[in-house]
Amino acid sequence: MNLLILGATGPTGRHVVDLALKAGDNVTVLARRPEALDDLADRINVVAGDATSHNDVAKAMTGQDVVISALGRSTSVRADDLFTRAATAVIGAAKEVGVSRLVWLSSFGVGDTYKSASPVQKAMYSSFLRNIYANKEVSEREIRSSGLDWTLVYPTTLTKKPAKGTYRVGDRLPMKGHRTISRADVADFMFKAAHSPEWIHRDAVITD
Repeated sequence: MNLLILGATGPTGRHVVDLALKAGDNVTVLARRPEALDDLADRINVVAGDATSHNDVAKAMTGQDVVISALGRSTSVRADDLFTRAATAVIGAAKEVGVSRLVWLSSFGVGDTYKSASPVQKAMYSSFLRNIYANKEVSEREIRSSGLDWTLVYPTTLTKKPAKGTYRVGDRLPMKGHRTISRADVADFMFKAAHSPEWIHRDAVITD
């Protein structure tokens, strides 16, 4: 399979890249800092560019079967419209080059998943994470109405722990207390979802 991975230089995206290479997929990444992937230079196709640029995304997307987005804002609490601009670029490029499958990383607490959050979580999501979550919600409305074969992935609090290989995933999940999930396990699910029609047009809440 030919995969385009956005956000490949981030911690979750890098796990997706490693899984794809291990499986024998052909991997293309679009990166603002291609040098961050120098250790994989002979194993992947790196396109220098910005995930919010229609032209850059279309260039990287040509010839791909699936797009996996693991874009994030690291430790910033400001979205700077990253997710809406990236969604617009991806949707437009996908229609231009004829790619339909998209697996998109979000966060638990965005959109309808907010209803399942605890009171403490809701307070956090509606205060210092409000800007990022609001931008993610708008971007996901665009994706849902895009006509693409999307999957939206909603992990609980991300950790750097090793993959367990076992996790809970569902359209909706009951939550008790503060739940976490390793980035490695999230990457595992996203990679598997990209290779299967099971999660097309579905929200995937994932936790340990």
